[in-house]
Amino acid sequence: MIPIKSFSFIVVIPARYASSRLPGKPLSLIAGRPMIQWVWEKARASGASEVIIATDDDRIKAACADFGADVEMTSAAHTSGTDRLAEVVEKRNFADAAIIVNVQGDEPMIPPQTIRAVAVSLHENQGCQIATPVTPILSLEQLLDPNCVKAVRALDGSALYFSRAPIPWLRDHLLNGQPARFERAWRHIGLYAYRAASLRQFAAWPPAPLEEVEKLEQLRALEHGMNIYLLALTEAPPGGVDTAEDLAGLSARLASE
Repeated sequence: MIPIKSFSFIVVIPARYASSRLPGKPLSLIAGRPMIQWVWEKARASGASEVIIATDDDRIKAACADFGADVEMTSAAHTSGTDRLAEVVEKRNFADAAIIVNVQGDEPMIPPQTIRAVAVSLHENQGCQIATPVTPILSLEQLLDPNCVKAVRALDGSALYFSRAPIPWLRDHLLNGQPARFERAWRHIGLYAYRAASLRQFAAWPPAPLEEVEKLEQLRALEHGMNIYLLALTEAPPGGVDTAEDLAGLSARLASE
């Protein structure tokens, strides 16, 4: 843990039952425990002052009660985890300066130190409203993959842009019209720390034009002039669970350890 005087943060874990690729995903068992419990335990180990699971489903609420989690029931109308987070901030009446970390409910292997590091980076960068991690792009395949979200980072660490396209475009290093190198390219990791006031403001805005074009919610913040700090990690945390195949693979790995 990183000792910082008078520093605290809150983790909120959005968890919904309806998943197109893996229905009931938060309740999927991993080594005998529901996935949401794994995420909750990682968040608790990060040193957060509070860990809250935000859901709209009574089955998830009941499962969380079994392992003693703090649960906030939220609207079923939310279209994103960020909106669910904002409802929790309002219901709990968190102070504007409170740091809220959004940990996805399908990240059972997320390192606790990564959760804390993102919160710390927002605490230390007072001119930013949001913090989120990035890791170096490791291959041309990653750079060209539209499912791998790229970020461009300024010299001071702030975000310049996010895109599914291969950015930055190394004009002098192309092969057959495609980039042949990928230095200074960063992969975005979907973990966010917000100041509560910024989260309230963000959730009140409608989707912005670039956000709708790229289908990247964080562009709404940039389009409205918010500063996002990009925390550079040396390596990416383990990936989340999106499909039944991901779940089976993770369960098999844990069983062999």
